[in-house]
Amino acid sequence: MRVANTSAKAFDLFCGIGGLSYGLQMAGIQVIAGLDVDSTCRYAYEENCKAKFIHSDIKNINYSDISPYFDGAKYRILVGCAPCQPFSTHTAKVRKNREDPRWNLINEFLKFVIDGRPEIVSMENVPTLMKERIYRKFKDALKGLGYWVEDGIVPCEHLGVPQRRRRLVLLASLLQNISLPEKSLGKPVTVKESIGHLSKLNNGAACTTDQMHVCWKLSPLNLKRIKVSIPAGTWKDWPEELLPDCYRKSSGKTYSSVYGRMSWDKPSPTLTTQFYSYGTGRFGHPEQNRALSVREGALLQTFPENYKLTPPGKPFSVSTVGRHIGNAVPPLLGKAIGKSITQHLENVDSQL
Repeated sequence: MRVANTSAKAFDLFCGIGGLSYGLQMAGIQVIAGLDVDSTCRYAYEENCKAKFIHSDIKNINYSDISPYFDGAKYRILVGCAPCQPFSTHTAKVRKNREDPRWNLINEFLKFVIDGRPEIVSMENVPTLMKERIYRKFKDALKGLGYWVEDGIVPCEHLGVPQRRRRLVLLASLLQNISLPEKSLGKPVTVKESIGHLSKLNNGAACTTDQMHVCWKLSPLNLKRIKVSIPAGTWKDWPEELLPDCYRKSSGKTYSSVYGRMSWDKPSPTLTTQFYSYGTGRFGHPEQNRALSVREGALLQTFPENYKLTPPGKPFSVSTVGRHIGNAVPPLLGKAIGKSITQHLENVDSQL
């Protein structure tokens, strides 16, 4: 990691297990603390980010509660990725989930900005949020407070993340214009480059040397299905007797983004909180007859292999750790956001 810029301090709202915080630190930004409502994220966050984890619902605290963490900072950076499920493409297709209590968490984020006026603000979320009135109000409020605001859709595969993952990134500054992360000119990282070195696993097995390299066991029916699945294919490649009843109907034929294998020579699909389940996306291993392991999901999210997800040797829930990984900001996206911020602050300092 780069040496931290001690003149700037960052606080991570909705920090989870630390994907964004870790990425910011890779870019040389000092992250002082993170806040999250999920206490099960504490171990991974504090072990890897070496920053304080504050377990609280954001609705129960105010900027004054976190302001002491910024003591001595020339530049205060407030970042966060509010839970994206209410704004996801799938949710938008099924129902506009404005009654979900998570819908208004963006307004809670805004409350901190209004009260604290940090020099830098960054937010990351799903692209569909840009279409929502709540986001436009957030953006307009920032401009009304005097922020220069830049936002756009960032393809993560252009930043070294081996996923076809597009994210909305917003950067705002009270200091001067600020730019979004620059795209890489290199080829996207493939699934094979990311996870191809890991040892082979049987269906439902665990690696003896890495407790995170463990996969859920497929049902006998899903084992038959994955055996006839081809890389980058869908359930449409199966014989009819293996199809679920819902996919035999015309109404189910549009749902092709499930029950698929990944391809070695391409980035993976966007990881979700259930990437470890073969039936919830195109998360079948490219050649082994099984779903992704927890370690494979973490690597595809660009967590380093030595990232401590759970206490060593202690039992853990695959679904809990999988949710942590799927909800996380990929650290390489966090690093790219951090580089934009550090370059911005260097430009500001050079003009003083």
